[in-house]
Amino acid sequence: MSIKRLDSILIKPAGPDCNLDCTYCFYLEKALLYSDTTVHRMSTDTLELLIKQIMEQSGNFVSIVWQGGEPSLMGLDFFKKAVEFQIKYGTGKSVANSFQTNGILLTPEWADFFKKYSFLVGLSIDGPRHIHDKYRLTKNIQPTWHTVYKTVKMLLKSKVDVNAMTCVTDYSVNFPEEIYNFHKELGLRWMQFIPIVETDKNNHLKAAPFSVSAEKYGEFLIKLFDLWQADFVQGKPATSVRWFDSVFYNYVGMPSPQCTLRKKCGDYVIIEHNGDVYSCDFFVEPKWKLGNIRNRKISSMLNSSLQQEFGENKSKVPERCMRCEWLKYCYGGCPKDRIRDPKDNGVSHFCLSYKMFFKHADLRLKEMAAEWIRENYNS
Repeated sequence: MSIKRLDSILIKPAGPDCNLDCTYCFYLEKALLYSDTTVHRMSTDTLELLIKQIMEQSGNFVSIVWQGGEPSLMGLDFFKKAVEFQIKYGTGKSVANSFQTNGILLTPEWADFFKKYSFLVGLSIDGPRHIHDKYRLTKNIQPTWHTVYKTVKMLLKSKVDVNAMTCVTDYSVNFPEEIYNFHKELGLRWMQFIPIVETDKNNHLKAAPFSVSAEKYGEFLIKLFDLWQADFVQGKPATSVRWFDSVFYNYVGMPSPQCTLRKKCGDYVIIEHNGDVYSCDFFVEPKWKLGNIRNRKISSMLNSSLQQEFGENKSKVPERCMRCEWLKYCYGGCPKDRIRDPKDNGVSHFCLSYKMFFKHADLRLKEMAAEWIRENYNS
């Protein structure tokens, strides 16, 4: 077994706590794992130990993603301290910090900090008001679009790098062009579209009502691909859509940066507020708890037999997937999407979506790949 490098890590400093109550959120329920308290916050001691371990056990470059829940609940001083520890323990190392947020609590002081330390901000915004406010609500069932919109404008004015993180639901899937153009006109040129499917809490034999159907998501990807292609300038993309960027890696024979599109997963771990370590943020559950940073090294947990088992599970796809011509590009999708509809017998909820997309985009992606290979290897 090859040794995995600690080059990427996801940290949830406020655990599952959030100041919103989005209808489709899957992480709020993780508070049940830490029911001894209603407020979950990473201590300064835990933060220092965590950063010290990351800096000591990583290579010359490491990517740190701050996520939640809502990480801004920790307050700006917490992240100033995190950067101090990165500087203290990471002499000569390059650290890429990303911050995934709903944007509600961000102020110009946050923006100045993000700009100064080159944070990439992943901002949850589902599109125009009628789409965003469909499911992204406060705990008092109040809309959030207006606040988030102002936050986007403020961050972009401060020249912070912002990635639009957009959930695709049963409602928003009907508006690919409206969402794409809204982001683009707002100045959000980096876009990540996250298809939502969760198990219905009242009937575990079907997907929750807000989940996007496979066929609808396939149509969404096709329309999005055409919009993305139409914006090319001199043969180069003018916007970045993470799904297309990641798929392209597989077309040029390189490992995709997106674990969903790799043969195996488990190349990173997530750290909860108290130092507990899990295999993946979609599998924060007792079965996949690897340990705690207070008694085990992160690199050891990353390379543990349990994490190895977790990563290998992704490659165990049904026989019908093994016979599929598109397997080498999707590798069965994310394991979390294989367990939402029991009737599918281990096939991804989005299997049809992928087939529809690749049938539509394959020729163009192959042409792009051939051109890229010529430019990069034959020049």
